[in-house]
Amino acid sequence: MYAIVAHVAVDSWDSARPSAYAERLELELEGGVEAEPSRSRAGVVTGGVLLAVAVVLTAMNLRPAITSIGPLLAEMRESLGASALWASALTTLPGLCFAGAGLAAPLLSRRFGIGAAIAVALGVLTVGLAVRVLDGPYVVLGGTLVATAGIALINVLIPVVIKDSFPARVGMMTGVYTAALQGGGAAGSSLSPPFETAFGGWRPALGSWAVLAAVALAVWLIAARGTGRPPRPAAGTAGGRSLMRSPLAWIVTVFFGLQSFIAYVVMGWLPQVFIDSGVSKSASGLLLGVISLIAVPISLVVPPIAARQGNQSAWIVGMGVCGFVGMVGVLVAPTWSPLLWSVLIGIGMSVFSLALTVIALRARTGAETARLSGMAQGYGYLLAAVGPFVFGLLHDATGGWALSLIVLLVIWVVQMVFGALAGRRRFV
Repeated sequence: MYAIVAHVAVDSWDSARPSAYAERLELELEGGVEAEPSRSRAGVVTGGVLLAVAVVLTAMNLRPAITSIGPLLAEMRESLGASALWASALTTLPGLCFAGAGLAAPLLSRRFGIGAAIAVALGVLTVGLAVRVLDGPYVVLGGTLVATAGIALINVLIPVVIKDSFPARVGMMTGVYTAALQGGGAAGSSLSPPFETAFGGWRPALGSWAVLAAVALAVWLIAARGTGRPPRPAAGTAGGRSLMRSPLAWIVTVFFGLQSFIAYVVMGWLPQVFIDSGVSKSASGLLLGVISLIAVPISLVVPPIAARQGNQSAWIVGMGVCGFVGMVGVLVAPTWSPLLWSVLIGIGMSVFSLALTVIALRARTGAETARLSGMAQGYGYLLAAVGPFVFGLLHDATGGWALSLIVLLVIWVVQMVFGALAGRRRFV
């Protein structure tokens, strides 16, 4: 992956003079600091690689805070004496946080700059992960709230960094970012059960993920110095038409929200669905890891190809059909071939990489990308937050998972419809 990151950074310099690095060199020249000809290009390329590595490390932290909970949820409830309502709230919090903080992200980036805003968000994530394992059920909820608020800010701002700093390779860099994100999600679900055994409980197992966040923060502070200033609106866009009046912006928002609805239901509840069907706890965690891991190669390959095409609808629908079939398998015969169902669901959930790609492709400038990303992720995650809560409540009301899974299948169909509309070549 490092070779891919280096290739992206070099190519981005070749055709991206408005990038943060080029702007920095221009500012040095304006201030009378003459860049040495022999090292100016090399310095910029190295900076690009460092920023790309920082983006990858940051992405690896955007799922473990959530996926690490699912395999340990039963132990957490027993240890804390928590109710099913608490469990539903815990799995719902990420969506609510993503909604609120996502809507605030464009404002923070304009005020402090994107680089500083992401650094603060990584710090918030680190603190939240460390604090949530220190006390009872309300501290777990509060710490998760803090951690996911940091994740929400990063979710919105990273697409802007990619759009502005890697404009020649938006699809490829989005794929690298998404692959790292999915890889982190896979690690969170698959490694947390063995961490619980090795470290002696669910608290140190969950708390250990704060170390990865701290590493990402350190690298980001080094790599992003002097970059990521507030995006400058293109001529004629400042104070222009609100995206709230754009039908396409709402289509993108609903598409993003519905795929997130599905993702957070799967991450929060699918391990328990498998466990209740007779699959072991460790195997259930690994199956969730497979779902996240299968998205890594897909995210590296599909977005660059889809971004070069005028229409991404076929990719979105095709991946959605795979996920739909996998979820039907979980409903009808969960223990017949849980690995196959997980692979198919993983392919379906890989549409997340295309959702991020669509956000960048449906906007013309970095400023518009920031606004569309904030709207899609803010309101989209508000819609997604309903998913885990309703899924859990339907289970409690019926005593089984059938109705919950049927509702999820309906949502999957609607998501494919809006995804097909969002994938057509238009601009907000």
